[in-house]
Amino acid sequence: MSKYPVQKPEEEWKEKLTDEQYRVLRQKGTERPFTGEYNMHFEEGVYTCMACDTPLFKSVTKFDSGCGWPSFDESIEGNVEYIRDTSHGMIRTEIVCTNCGSHLGHVFNDGPTTTGQRYCVNSISINFDKK
Repeated sequence: MSKYPVQKPEEEWKEKLTDEQYRVLRQKGTERPFTGEYNMHFEEGVYTCMACDTPLFKSVTKFDSGCGWPSFDESIEGNVEYIRDTSHGMIRTEIVCTNCGSHLGHVFNDGPTTTGQRYCVNSISINFDKK
C-alpha cells in the first residue's frame, strides 16, 4: 500500500494526465530544458502539483538559474518529499509531492540564494495558481 494520501490505479492516472505528464509525473521522466511553460514565468502566486493540486512552491522563492527548468530555493514545508536517487550513475535527491507521490524533479545544493538550494522542477509537473 502506498504511503501517499492520494492513491489511484495507474490506469486512472493515465486517463487524468496527458502522455507526457504521465511520463514525467508517474514514470520519473524529464522534460527537455528551456521548453517548459514555467521556466521564465515570474507572476505572483503559488505553484501546485499538476496531479493533485497540492501547493508546492511560492512564487517569491522562484529564480532564474539558467538551467532550463523552473528553479526555486525553497518548497512549502511538508509538501515535498526527498528521495535518494542513484539513477544514471549519479547521486541526486529526487523531489516528489507528499500528497500523491508524483515526480517533480530534483533538488541540488548549488543555489545562489541564502538557502543554498536549487529545486529544479519540470514545468509539466506543476500548475500555477495566481493569487
